[in-house]
Amino acid sequence: MTANLASATQKLDRLGYLDLEVDPELDLVAEINRLKKEKNAIILAHYYQESEIQDVADFIGDSLGLSQKAAATDADIIVFAGVHFMAETAKMLSPHKKVLLPDLKAGCSLADSCPPHLFKKFKEKYPDHIVVSYINCTAELKTLTDICCTSTNAVAIIESIPKDQPIIFAPDKNLGAYLIKKTGRDMVLWNGACMVHEIFSHERIVKLKNRHPNAKFIAHPECEAHILDMADFIGSTTGLLKYTINDSAQEYIVATESGILHQMQKASPHKTFIPAPPNNNCACNDCPHMKRNTMEKLYLCMEHEMPEIILPQWVIEQGVKSIDRMMEISEKAGLGLK
Repeated sequence: MTANLASATQKLDRLGYLDLEVDPELDLVAEINRLKKEKNAIILAHYYQESEIQDVADFIGDSLGLSQKAAATDADIIVFAGVHFMAETAKMLSPHKKVLLPDLKAGCSLADSCPPHLFKKFKEKYPDHIVVSYINCTAELKTLTDICCTSTNAVAIIESIPKDQPIIFAPDKNLGAYLIKKTGRDMVLWNGACMVHEIFSHERIVKLKNRHPNAKFIAHPECEAHILDMADFIGSTTGLLKYTINDSAQEYIVATESGILHQMQKASPHKTFIPAPPNNNCACNDCPHMKRNTMEKLYLCMEHEMPEIILPQWVIEQGVKSIDRMMEISEKAGLGLK
């Protein structure tokens, strides 16, 4: 946890917010919907949230797409049921709106794997390199970034850069390795990764495929190369969802955070979705940070309008430039941003 996050958490603790309890007989769905109307608030839920949070949200999707949708509304309050860097992105795109995060400790192993002060020193070793950063990074890292990318448009972003221009890619080494393979570019990679996508078990997936010979195996590009090599389709979370809707197969083994299976099942109730197993005793691979958000915390967050995401103005102004540059390139290429 960063110093700013630790300080904010301590402040909430002093205010007694962390000790608040919710009446177990309270109809949380009704109360949350009431608060949305009273406070002119919208709820954004990432695909990896618990199903009941997804069902009460106004928008469900990937992080950047959610922030863009929120920016286009007239809501006064944005409640982001996701992780910290996602709420930061929402604040960067809607600086004049109040942005809330149900649990301030909902961090991200990938974003945390690239501390800005260390990356700044790393960047200084390669003064002639342009920096491309995956959107799944902190707001401060975006201030050290020339162009952001998403898992959908990453190939197009890399290919838009002149071939004689050297590139640093951060923070995800697995996505970076996938991009090197797809584009043929020799990039310098920061050694970061997502804990959820790094612990899928090759052996257990092979056994699962043998038990379900007609199932297609689909994976997120944050997975390790030996997992991606087995995949019938590789794509962003939204890309995986769309694939299962449009593809003719009836069974899918899904290698990403298991929260997306809720939307896959809702969109295709006649199909079967199986979470790819990790290399531990669990049957599926949940992100413990995403799952810190609960309906109770969502209600308390809206009732008390805290914890609030606060960013220094210089971070917003400098960091949003890398997002704007990505959007310019994507629009020229006619690409989506999710």
